[in-house]
Amino acid sequence: MGTKGREIVGMDVKRVLELLNKAFADEWLAYYQYWLGSKVVAGPMKDAVIAELLQHSADELRHAGLVTTRIIQLGGAPVIAPQEWIKYSNCGYDAPNDPFVKKILEQNIKGEQCAITVYNSLIQEVGTKDPVTYNMAVQILQDEVEHEEDLQALSEDLQAILKK
Repeated sequence: MGTKGREIVGMDVKRVLELLNKAFADEWLAYYQYWLGSKVVAGPMKDAVIAELLQHSADELRHAGLVTTRIIQLGGAPVIAPQEWIKYSNCGYDAPNDPFVKKILEQNIKGEQCAITVYNSLIQEVGTKDPVTYNMAVQILQDEVEHEEDLQALSEDLQAILKK
């Protein structure tokens, strides 16, 4: 990032980089959780859930790209070792040990709810002190809210099927 681009950040850049690296780790873990879940999921509505999980995995990968770009613009470096992602992560990783569709949906809804909290907190802390990071976080938050809604709708449909 250019000098003027860093100059407009009205808060500690190291703090912004810390928050972004934690979000970066979350995005990679979310990508993997969605992608792997789409491969192992089993049960009713499996095809609809696979399609949703694959779409969400692509979105999480795109989010990781946005966050990485911002980290580099601010003169930082993203967490480059995958084994460090868990350490940095806000939301962690839920391995799809139980591939039943209900469990996979529950795990991913929990992950989206965590992501919503993370990006909302980032937006609150950064605010207008870093408008570029703020705008990126708002964009990602919108996606995460939509993801939660999509997954909860699938979960409700599944519940209706299971009650029959």
